[in-house]
Amino acid sequence: MRTKHLLARSATTLVAAGAVAAFLTSPATAVTIDGYSPDVQRDAVASLSAEAGISESAAVALLRTQAASVETLHQVTGALGARAVDGYLDAAAKPVVNVLDQAAADQVTAAGGQARLVKHSSSALAGAQNALQALPAVAHTSIGLDPKTNQVVVTVADAARGSDALLKAASALGDRVRVERVTGEMHTTIYNGEAITGGGTRCSAGFNTNRGGVNYLVDAGHCTRAVSTWNVGPSQGSSFPGNDYGLIRNNTGSAPGAVTLWNGSTQRISSAGTATVGQRISKSGSTTHLTSGSVTRTNVTVNYAEGSVSQLIQTNALVNPGDSGGCLFAGSVGLGITSGKGSGTSFFQPVGEALSAYGVSLN
Repeated sequence: MRTKHLLARSATTLVAAGAVAAFLTSPATAVTIDGYSPDVQRDAVASLSAEAGISESAAVALLRTQAASVETLHQVTGALGARAVDGYLDAAAKPVVNVLDQAAADQVTAAGGQARLVKHSSSALAGAQNALQALPAVAHTSIGLDPKTNQVVVTVADAARGSDALLKAASALGDRVRVERVTGEMHTTIYNGEAITGGGTRCSAGFNTNRGGVNYLVDAGHCTRAVSTWNVGPSQGSSFPGNDYGLIRNNTGSAPGAVTLWNGSTQRISSAGTATVGQRISKSGSTTHLTSGSVTRTNVTVNYAEGSVSQLIQTNALVNPGDSGGCLFAGSVGLGITSGKGSGTSFFQPVGEALSAYGVSLN
C-alpha cells in the first residue's frame, strides 16, 4: 500500500534534502531564498539561469527580489483602482504597473514601482474579452490578458476548427486584441496510470487542506468529475467546466502541508497567493515531477474539447498527461492546480478560488 507515501509527497514540494550538500558547493547559490526549500531553489535558479542567460548569483538575486515586488504590485494596483491597468514583473523581477495618466504614474513611482502609460483601460480590455467569450466556444483556443502589451490575446491552436467568427470578431476589436497561432491542441491532462488513481484514471495529488478537523485534497475538477473513489478517498465535489477544481476526502491519515519534489524532499506550503505575470514559479506533478518556469498570462479562458474554463493562470512550465491536479507554487506560496496544457504552455486553476469554494484551509 503506497497511499501514505504518495500523499506525504503531494501537497507542495520543490527541493530535495539530498541535494543540499551539492547545492551549497556553489558560491552563487549558497545564499538562501526565503520560503524556498533547497531543492526548489536549486531547480528554480538553474532554470532561470539557463532561460535568461544569466549567472546563478544573478538568478538568486532576482528570485529574492520577486516576493517583495509581487507585494508592491498588488498594493499599488489596489490603491489606484481603475487608474491602474494590471501589471507585471519585468526581466529583473521589478514591479511594472500599467496606468492611464501621469498622476497615477507618479503615485506608482513614489511607491517604488515602475509606471507605464498605456492606451487601453481595464474596462476596455474586459469589454473586448467579454465580447469574444460571448461567442460560441471554439475548442483548442484560449482568450487571456497580456499586461505586457496591454492587449487581449486570442490563441488558436492547429486543432481548432470553425474559428472564423472568433477571428473576425477579434479583428473588429482593433488593437485591443492580438491573435496568436500555435501548433498542436489544448487539452486537460488526465491520463491512465498511477499516483492518485481510481477507475483506471491517474491524476496528481493537489494541496492538502482541512475543514473541521477533516483532511481533504483540493484537486482538478476534471479529475474529481471523472472518478468517484480514489485510492486516497472519495471525491467530494467537482466544478468543471467553468472552473477546474474539485475536492477529495483524504482518508489516509497523512496530509502534510508540503509538496513533493520527487527526490525524497518536499517544499513547505505556508500560504496561498495570486499569480503575477513575470513571476517565476515551480510545479510538481506525477508525470513531469518538478519543473520551473514563469507566469505568462492571467485571467485566461481555455476552450478545451471537454468545455471552457475561465480565469486560469498560464505558464511555460512543462506539464504532461498525469500531472492534472498537481501543484503550482512560488517558494512557500501555493498558486494553482494543474488544469491542462497547450503548445509550450500550461494552465492552472487559481488555488485560492478552490479554497474559498470549499471552505478549506491549507495544512
